[in-house]
Formats: sequence, C-alpha cells, structure tokens
Amino acid sequence: MAITATQNDGVSLNADKISHDLVETDVEIITSGRRRIPAHSGILASGSPVLTNIIGKPRKIHGRSSKRVIKILGVPCDAVSVFVRFLYSPSVTEKEMEKYGIHLLALSHVYMVTQLKQRCTKGVGERVTAENVVDVLQLARLCDAPDLCLKCMRFIHYKFKTVEQTEGWKFLQEHDPFLELDILQFIDEAESRKKRRRRHKREQNLYVQLSEAMECIEHICTEGCTLVGPSSNLDNKSTCQVKTGPCSAFSTCYGLQLLIRHFAVCKKRVDGKGCLRCKRMIQLLRLHSSICDQSESCRVPLCSRQYKNRGEKDKKMVEDTKWKVLVRRVASAKAMSSLSQSKKKKSEVLFKEEAEDFIRIRNKLR
Repeated sequence: MAITATQNDGVSLNADKISHDLVETDVEIITSGRRRIPAHSGILASGSPVLTNIIGKPRKIHGRSSKRVIKILGVPCDAVSVFVRFLYSPSVTEKEMEKYGIHLLALSHVYMVTQLKQRCTKGVGERVTAENVVDVLQLARLCDAPDLCLKCMRFIHYKFKTVEQTEGWKFLQEHDPFLELDILQFIDEAESRKKRRRRHKREQNLYVQLSEAMECIEHICTEGCTLVGPSSNLDNKSTCQVKTGPCSAFSTCYGLQLLIRHFAVCKKRVDGKGCLRCKRMIQLLRLHSSICDQSESCRVPLCSRQYKNRGEKDKKMVEDTKWKVLVRRVASAKAMSSLSQSKKKKSEVLFKEEAEDFIRIRNKLR
C-alpha cells in the first residue's frame, strides 16, 4: 500500500494490497497543509477505535462530494500520510521514524493505534539526544508512554551536566517547575539507590571474607596449612609423613596463620593490657563458635560448649543485635559459598564425563 500526496490538493493512491471492491475511497483526510488523502472507512475503522467513532457519527455533506471528511491537523502532512499508510500496511521505515517519530507517537496516542505506539516508543527512545530529551520526555508524559519516560529520565540522569546547558532545560525551568522537580527527585533517588547498592556490595564482600576466614580457621586447626597446626598427615600404611599443601584461599589462610602465631605469644594479652590483633582473633573465634554446629568434635580452640555457655552468660554479647545480624549473614554467605562450590564441582564432573565419552567414541571410530 503506498500513499503519496501532491502539492495541488491531489493524492495518488496505489492500493496494490487491497481487493478491487475497496479501490473506491469513501473518506478524505485533510491535513494542515490542506492536502487531501483518500482512504477507506473500513480500513481506518479496523485500525483505530477513535476513527471508528468518528466514522460512525452522522456526516455532513460538503458540496457535491459524498465522501466523509476527517481532519488531522497539527502535524506535518507527510507524517499524516505515513500514519494512514500504517493503518493499511503496518510498517514504518527507519528514515520515516527518524523524521516523523515524535509526530507518529502523538498520532498513535490520540487515535489509539497500539501497534504504532509501541514502535514509536521504541524508535523515539533509540534516537534520544541531549538536545531533544526534554521535549521527548514532555511528549512521553502527555502520550502515557512510561517506558519512554523512564528512558528519558535515565538519559538525563547520566548526562545531566550536558542536558542542563540545553535550551530545552532552560525552557523547562521557566515554564514547568513541577516536571523539573520530578526529574531532580528521580536523580536523587537514583543516586541513593546507587549508594545503597555499593554499600550492600561492600557488606556482602565483608561477609564473604569472614565466611572464608571461618573455613580457613577450620582448615588450619583440622588439617593444618603450611605453618600453623599439624603441617603433615600420617599415612595409614606407613609411618612416613605426607605433606599437605596450602589451601585455595592462601592469602586469607596465611594472614590467619600469622594472627594465630601472634595470639599464642602476645604478652600484652597475657598481662591484660589489651592488644588490637588479639581482640580481632578473639572475635573471629567467637564468630566461629556462634556459627559452628559441631562444637563437640570441632578442633578449633575455644569452640566448645563451655565457651558457648560462657558467651551466653555474657549479656553484652546476647543483647547485641548487630552481633546476631553479623552471625546470621556470615552463616548465609557461608551456605551460599558452599552451594556455589558444589554446583561448580558438579559442572566440572559433568564436563569431565562428557570429555571422556567423547574420547571413547572417537577411539571407537578410528
């Protein structure tokens, strides 16, 4: 379907996709430039409920013409031609979208053409610039296009310094202070969310590090790791010693080794003068005691029922809400870490099995 309007109030209509009984047009659309675009009432009514109501109203006879007249004003004539053509054949070229996208968005909203509105929302959103983003945002609010509104808001947030220098923003400050306030509130909320995400990420990293430290403490005190605890295991078949290598989290493990060695020989802790490093070690041992569910068989120092009872009698520890939250979140991070590790091991096993099957099949084919 192709519609072309001439400058002398005439229009040529090529209806290559319409049956011969619809070639005769019964509607004329008049644009702002007094162009007349012939159309078929059935096609217009099927594409737009607003046009359906207009066509259903009693018509007035204009002169000798028996055709119904529909005026679509306020937008360029070519944009109206593209709009009418879309009702016949739902397609819009990239060039037309770039040139008439804003006008087509307004027409699709006014005449309730949902398919065209969706395409215009996406097409106009892809062509937002610092110069036109304020105008597009105002139009999106008027046309009830929340997706386009959100995209414009985010664009202004990311490039606020550039948008602030445009004429559109200066016009907005003078004539629409409420929209300016909405934009500034959106930017403030976006920055607050960004700060919360960063803080949450830092906290999660801390909980993961503490969870890793708990695993390293168990590893050091149970299996030994290079310097601290049993540095070797005895083989059941012989009396020779089998050296154990460092764990995967060697940096954390090595730091804890040094901290444990300091804790064992620190004179300030023995004299009661206090030592910051020793206090940290005691906090780590308390944290392990609060998380550990195998205190009877656990080999970590101070992780026993006696120490737990001692901790329960400590009112400060029991009443400290922050401590409880810390214990719960570290335990959660530990559980998530173990879950991800188990999934990784399963995937590695499956990959290994698939590789072995592939090698086996390839050997059979040789």
